[in-house]
Amino acid sequence: MKLTERAETLLRTLIELYINQGQPVGSRTLARQARLELSPATIRNVMSDLEEMGLIHAPHTSAGRVPTQQGYRLFVDSLLQIKPLQPSAVEEIEDQLSNETDPQALLGKASELLSQITQFAGVVLIPGQQNAIFRQLEFVGLAPNRVLAILITDDGRVQNRVIPTDRNYEPNELVEAANFFNQTYGGVSLADVRRALLNEMMKDSDEMHLIMKNAVTMAGVLFDREEDIKSEVMLSGEEKLFNVPDLCQLEKLQRLFDTFKTKQDLLDLLDRSLRVTGISIFIGDESGYQALHDCSVVTSPYEADGVLLGTVGVIGPTRMAYEEVIPVVDVTARLLSGALSAPTS
Repeated sequence: MKLTERAETLLRTLIELYINQGQPVGSRTLARQARLELSPATIRNVMSDLEEMGLIHAPHTSAGRVPTQQGYRLFVDSLLQIKPLQPSAVEEIEDQLSNETDPQALLGKASELLSQITQFAGVVLIPGQQNAIFRQLEFVGLAPNRVLAILITDDGRVQNRVIPTDRNYEPNELVEAANFFNQTYGGVSLADVRRALLNEMMKDSDEMHLIMKNAVTMAGVLFDREEDIKSEVMLSGEEKLFNVPDLCQLEKLQRLFDTFKTKQDLLDLLDRSLRVTGISIFIGDESGYQALHDCSVVTSPYEADGVLLGTVGVIGPTRMAYEEVIPVVDVTARLLSGALSAPTS
């Protein structure tokens, strides 16, 4: 959509005023803030043109105008002036992330930081384990008929699960079973390990070597739930959205928090953003979900050692300070990538 320089200036000024004040912007206020030598009639004509183009509209009977979702989109794509984060703010985020070494804790910290800084909801797409590479499995005997399985993947994640067994296993049996499993499946993706185990469990167990049978039996329980290897969504600070005037209507909040509870829509949306390089911004209905009609979602991908893992982002109102939120999300994603790629001692 091609606008004249004058129209661009007035649209940018109107949106910035509305984001800051939350009130419809009238022509007199716009003329004063835009600092253009234009008559009130000329400004009204430009605003009329912007309204016909679907970029602004008049709410109810107000004499002022507010941006539409299409207006926000043009603003974000073409008119926005990003404000770089202050070095002190970057150092604070880096310090917070560097204090965590566990990958899961790092992701949680990133989500919390995004919420604290923006005062909106922080969100992280946690990578599913379908592409994670199996590194090591250990079995530890517990009380009678229970074994602790410790699964370690190549990205450093550790999963513990207590497995009920139909008999007691001797310590040497557990060691032999783990050694067999590690030698057989080391370096294989968890999704492929799961498929291989399902195939093995369908075979005649009488044909299996005892060590193999023990390993398949116990590991099969560990890998029996496909949902355990799927991606997840981590949310932080969603209660802060109660304080956002644009979202404080009960019906809006109900739809939004229902979406937060089920998380499937968010999972799909963040998965879409994972296919895009750099910052993704979904404004209102662009998300495709009614619950997010009055929200914008700003995301950026993160990685570890050059491997794309997931996305981090912020969920807030469409009337957000994009020039401030975007660099926060971008810097957090970059620093999270660095922390996840850092060698662990």
